Amino acid sequence: MHKAQYTANAASFGKDFWWGVATAAAQNEGAHTADGRGLSIWDVFARRQGKIKGGAKPYDACHFYYRYKEDLMLAKALGFNTFRLSFSWSRLFPMGKGKPNKAGLAFYHQVIDECLKLGLVPFVTLYHWDLPQALEKEGGWAAFHINEWFNHYVRFCAKEYGSKVKHWIVLNEPFGFTSLGYLLGRHAPGKKSLPAFFSAVHHAVLAQADGGNILRTEVHKGHIGTSFSCSAIVPYTQKPEDVAAANRADILFNRLFIEPLLGKGYPKDNFPLLEKLEIHNQAWKYEKRMQCKMDFIGLQNYFPLTIRHNAFIPLVQASEVKAITRKVPHTAMGWEINPDSFHHIIKRFWKYGGIKEIIITENGAAFKDKVEHGVINDTARTAYFSDHLDALLRARHEGVKISGYMAWTLMDNFEWAEGYAARFGLVHVDFKTQLRTIKNSGYWWRDFLTEKQV
Repeated sequence: MHKAQYTANAASFGKDFWWGVATAAAQNEGAHTADGRGLSIWDVFARRQGKIKGGAKPYDACHFYYRYKEDLMLAKALGFNTFRLSFSWSRLFPMGKGKPNKAGLAFYHQVIDECLKLGLVPFVTLYHWDLPQALEKEGGWAAFHINEWFNHYVRFCAKEYGSKVKHWIVLNEPFGFTSLGYLLGRHAPGKKSLPAFFSAVHHAVLAQADGGNILRTEVHKGHIGTSFSCSAIVPYTQKPEDVAAANRADILFNRLFIEPLLGKGYPKDNFPLLEKLEIHNQAWKYEKRMQCKMDFIGLQNYFPLTIRHNAFIPLVQASEVKAITRKVPHTAMGWEINPDSFHHIIKRFWKYGGIKEIIITENGAAFKDKVEHGVINDTARTAYFSDHLDALLRARHEGVKISGYMAWTLMDNFEWAEGYAARFGLVHVDFKTQLRTIKNSGYWWRDFLTEKQV
């Protein structure tokens, strides 16, 4: 692994850098039926036996709905100047469309006002995976009308909150919710359908551009972006079949959504799956609508992927070689720890051109934290952050315009199909009592961010 060329501290990133923690409504808020909120696809998916570890459900999560003042104060106390949250579409529109929910509207005004009061700049994600169940019944992201519903939701939020919120993220990780939710069935809504996946991908591509253009029109002096999951892809060997498999994986994991946004259309490589996607959606008709000149793109990176050819995997014919089998450093979830790959993927996206700035909208690691005498000494997580910030600083020095970094996440939460077993937080949560305990990694961030600026 490359030895760090730079040792990061907060001052080395400059005074105008966004330092934040990222959160999501479905993972934190709880109160899933409180005050008129409608069900989301995750509320329903969690009922299906065996889909979520430990039978966990997001119904209570971290009680952020009731404890947001305390949790925002924690973010402020740890030294952050930015707070990323998402709106629960079904809290604002219980049926996904139609009449808005006044209590839901008021809640997000209260959260935003509290952020501003504390000096935390709110970055709002409009869609972080929790589609209203009422819309899923009509086909969800695979439905023909999803873009009409989504655009109405975006325009409403922009008009309702745009005088207070200037920083917006349209979609969170579209490859994640389309592939895991509509192709592999591992996430909500749990579908396994290639046609549904094709439709969901195309509609999400249109949604990220439509959403960005709507926000540009409706929010005065808005700072508009959208976020992508990304991973450096490495072939297991240099055999032609492994290299080709890695290229196919790279198209899906890294290129599928960013290239249409930048005006390049869907990737045109010799990959039959892409040809089917193009034909299924008649995508050539939509290339202009797929585009939006964002003010920033959010990159969300946790690990690289090592890929080998696998003839038994349909269509993609590729599979991951797990970090644990290669005996390389990894997190509790088996994700490889490799700051160099973080540096590489940032540089890779910047080289596209047409990107004004990059914000790291998620980065972090889950470990098996132990509470001993009220203390969580999570040295591995602290090392992870320190090494990745060094890599980030190196990219900045090499000419990449990076304007912010958001750690995932403020506190342990409902981690999708992992339930409550995967702990990413800087703050430990006892989910039986909702007691918050700052981990040593949280104190490390406090010291990192509040040391005297020189």
